[in-house]
Amino acid sequence: MSMYIGEALVGEGAEVAHIDLLLGSKDGPVGYAFAQALADQKMGHSNLLAVLTPNLICKPATVIITKVTIKSGEQAELIFGPAQKAVAKAVTDAVAEGIIPKGVADDLVCVCGVFIHWEAKDKDKIYRYNYEATKIALQRAMHGEPKVDEILAKKETVAHPFYK
Repeated sequence: MSMYIGEALVGEGAEVAHIDLLLGSKDGPVGYAFAQALADQKMGHSNLLAVLTPNLICKPATVIITKVTIKSGEQAELIFGPAQKAVAKAVTDAVAEGIIPKGVADDLVCVCGVFIHWEAKDKDKIYRYNYEATKIALQRAMHGEPKVDEILAKKETVAHPFYK
């Protein structure tokens, strides 16, 4: 196992969740990216471990990277609260359900890009949408989805929600 890649978009409005993630071995490229994300913080982009609650990280250990610049304390609280809990719970549930094999959970790390819109307000929607998007992205990553044939079959007919 070197690297698995997953993506999912769930929800609507300012609370929409868009998850991009990498899952892989601690001693591979994802492990390097994980360490870099924690060691190289930038103003407005506070990377953080996904925790179920303080002092209880999820496994595989997951670092959340912010996909937009954090511009306010309110926006930061949404990442360091419902989004952080949602990602940690989705990763934990993925192990509990066998999406990620329990026997390798300590050997893997995850880098999870989280989008929190600057106008987002509803903590419950942020939690729900980010949980669902993370779980879908993990499942897609572990199953190699979408398959190349699906991508090729749909490439001319699909619409992008932010560009028609």
